[in-house]
Amino acid sequence: MAILRVKPSTLAGEVTAPPSKSYTHRAFSIGLLARGESRVIDPLLSFDTLATIDASRILGAEVKQEGTTWRIVGTAGHLEPRADLIDVRNSGTTLRFMSAIAALSPSSVHLTGDASIRARPMGQLIETLAKLGARARCEGPRGRPPVVVGGGLKGGEVEITGAVSSQFISALLLACPYSEGGVELSITEELRSRPYVEITLEVLDAVGAKIKHNRALTEFWIPGRQVFKATRFSIPGDFSSAAFVLGAAALTGVEVRVNNLDVRGAQGDKRIVDMLREFGVDLRVRGRTVEVTGAGGLTGIEADCGDNPDLVPVLAVLGAVADGRTALTNIPHLRYKETDRLRALASELHKLGARVKELPGELHLRGVKQLKGASLTSYGDHRMAMALAVAGLVAKGETVIDGAESVKVSYPNFIDDMRKLGGRLELVW
Repeated sequence: MAILRVKPSTLAGEVTAPPSKSYTHRAFSIGLLARGESRVIDPLLSFDTLATIDASRILGAEVKQEGTTWRIVGTAGHLEPRADLIDVRNSGTTLRFMSAIAALSPSSVHLTGDASIRARPMGQLIETLAKLGARARCEGPRGRPPVVVGGGLKGGEVEITGAVSSQFISALLLACPYSEGGVELSITEELRSRPYVEITLEVLDAVGAKIKHNRALTEFWIPGRQVFKATRFSIPGDFSSAAFVLGAAALTGVEVRVNNLDVRGAQGDKRIVDMLREFGVDLRVRGRTVEVTGAGGLTGIEADCGDNPDLVPVLAVLGAVADGRTALTNIPHLRYKETDRLRALASELHKLGARVKELPGELHLRGVKQLKGASLTSYGDHRMAMALAVAGLVAKGETVIDGAESVKVSYPNFIDDMRKLGGRLELVW
């Protein structure tokens, strides 16, 4: 286990946002299903996305790297698994997407992962796949992994909740065009993290998928027997990861620039730009560069984060030191991430001296003048590790965070980028 030591720092300079994890997962998943050779330009290479690349190979795709371009020869939906076991490691996205895709396999495929993955809810997705005609079951207790899928999708009319994970809906949108008879999919309860479904639809449209839906994204009509066309995917920069650098700049930066961020794109987490402005941050967008000047004096905000759960860890850190009250609401689904992030954030920020209250689906904070260094745990959660590192930059004394190797799940260069900007971070194994 790696320990990250963080000391108070002032940041200045320029870094480039890492490629998007969300787009990378979708590009390789769709390339696996497409006919012909797709190209993925500048994908994110992290623990999570490498799990998806490995799963694509196991399910029959030919995948080769040529510099920053990856070539993937797809299966046209005719999966011929090279093994009957997929280890998704710590990647929830890989688990959800590949469970639905592997259901198209004539033979059964087992999917499992680490202890965190084996605690993630899968029951409703697996039940939906079974209703569509697949052989699908959970082998863990209470609808948890490992899961077993296969046998193909016949199609039909099904419902699934939108309240647990948008990845359920995205997974079905990827696989259902290959059903025999088509699928009518209805979303019950509130669809949280809607922008991630919009990203899935955007990428599917690029490969010619025919999917009709209502404006609310609660009803989908998906014809069967489709085959995606091969295409070229150029992966954009990731706002979800860049949010930690932007948040750190807001707290400690003289002037920090983050490149490769397209505020006109479909990523929902581009909302971090508007949220930082609400906190009172001096921020400018120049083309694909976001510039932040950290001058302190932040003011608390109230934000519905139902569509932006991955921003909550860094927003909570900002709220911990912003004047007045910050309320982050509509986030019960944060309890089903790599760890229960609501509980974890409340626990670890409290150790730093923050005034934080955990509610069933909310976090409330009242800003303090000074955080204090402490020994913290990241719970092996990449976004917790990065958020606590940001907090350590403005805490008095040294902050020590265990499980810091988890940053490689989504932002492998996070520590190097923070050091490049002047952050006093030391990784100890």
